[in-house]
Amino acid sequence: MGDATTADVREKWPGWLLPAGVFVAVLLAQWPLVFNPGYFSHDELQWAAFAQQPEGPFSVGPLWAGVQSFQYRPLTFTLWLWLSRLLFDHPYAFHGLMVALGGANAALLAVLLRRFGATAAASAAGALAFALGAYAAHTHGWVGTLADLIWVGCALSIALIVQRDRQPWISMLATAALTSLALLAKEAAVVIPALLALAWLFLQHRTAWGRAAWAALLPVAIYLALRIGVILFSPRPAANYGWSLAFVPQRWLEYQLFPPNPTKMEAGGTLARGFGDGRVLAAIVLWLALAWALWRAGPRWLSGFLLAGAAALGPVLILAESANQYGYGFAAVTAAICAAAWPRMRRFGKTVLVILALLGLWHGFNIVRRMHNAGEVQAVFSPALAELVRERGDTTIRLRSADPSQRWLFDRLTHEIPSYRGVPIGSRVHLMQAGEDADYAIETDGRLTPLP
Repeated sequence: MGDATTADVREKWPGWLLPAGVFVAVLLAQWPLVFNPGYFSHDELQWAAFAQQPEGPFSVGPLWAGVQSFQYRPLTFTLWLWLSRLLFDHPYAFHGLMVALGGANAALLAVLLRRFGATAAASAAGALAFALGAYAAHTHGWVGTLADLIWVGCALSIALIVQRDRQPWISMLATAALTSLALLAKEAAVVIPALLALAWLFLQHRTAWGRAAWAALLPVAIYLALRIGVILFSPRPAANYGWSLAFVPQRWLEYQLFPPNPTKMEAGGTLARGFGDGRVLAAIVLWLALAWALWRAGPRWLSGFLLAGAAALGPVLILAESANQYGYGFAAVTAAICAAAWPRMRRFGKTVLVILALLGLWHGFNIVRRMHNAGEVQAVFSPALAELVRERGDTTIRLRSADPSQRWLFDRLTHEIPSYRGVPIGSRVHLMQAGEDADYAIETDGRLTPLP
């Protein structure tokens, strides 16, 4: 009797409660990202400098006309310029917006899972495992990943529209429009037709998903006809944007093994110590256990996990370097599949999923702490550097990190920064190696100390 009454009460809960609860949970869990006083990398500082130019964010013509540029992301770059002008001096607001967009994506995923028959608890758990995990924590905490938030949000919105599919022509038109927006945000959106085609394959060939795949394919085909040569063959930094099919196996492994490896901060460093690293071996064992659990739940669950996960990564698998934000769509897809498979799993499989979820949350929390710490240092370092440059005029300033382990951060914060809050920086600042002569030491909290 008690169980029936509880079930009746749950059925009467308003439909908005699940997405609202997930959204609020993400904001609360990632409050250190929201209340981050600074920024993480050079691109945030660069776009803030661009936004301060007299033409400001309204000189966007070249961004939209430059179809032959290597990174053609006019929607993202236009929004980024506009937001930088409005919010750069208010980092809590800027970061709050990023986390809110991430929370909205998690809410969309929760609704999608619920519509496919998952329980409210499983839907919420899957959405939160996605949003609070390592890939999402990094993406929500870095303003430079706005493009990933947009294209994954568009993909989730398409899935929700197609799942209802009350009027096919509206569904197809919305799919084409949202795919176009996603492509204008980031090249990674070329994977949307493949994801829709896999949904058609695994959802008993439902016509709506097949129609949506064709509707999404049209803008992707036009996009690739205009851009494929530029994407593959234009000059680019070889260290991260170089590409080869030979990279695929290592990239695929890195993206699979990074989430349950909570002490690793970058996906690209997952295999840095090879397969002799105990953490890598533990991640492999857990991944194999998950694969076995999905197989026991039904071969189609493992097939979906492998194929949809690979499709969500798509072209980033050929790149010379893995990156956390590239795994954002992959995290959404694989979390959804695991949440949907949960009721069909035996105790062993559920135990594996719980362990992986806890490791993922731990990993995400570690990344949140790192992003917050980087912002605290930047909030001290960049203003101090700008003031020093202002005082020293055209004199070249040589800096050295007092803690060599922090050099990666100051590499980012001094890389090709045109100006900071109106003070020209450019080539007037050099970051020296440990042991080299320098004029100032950068303390661990970002302060600059003169050296003898």
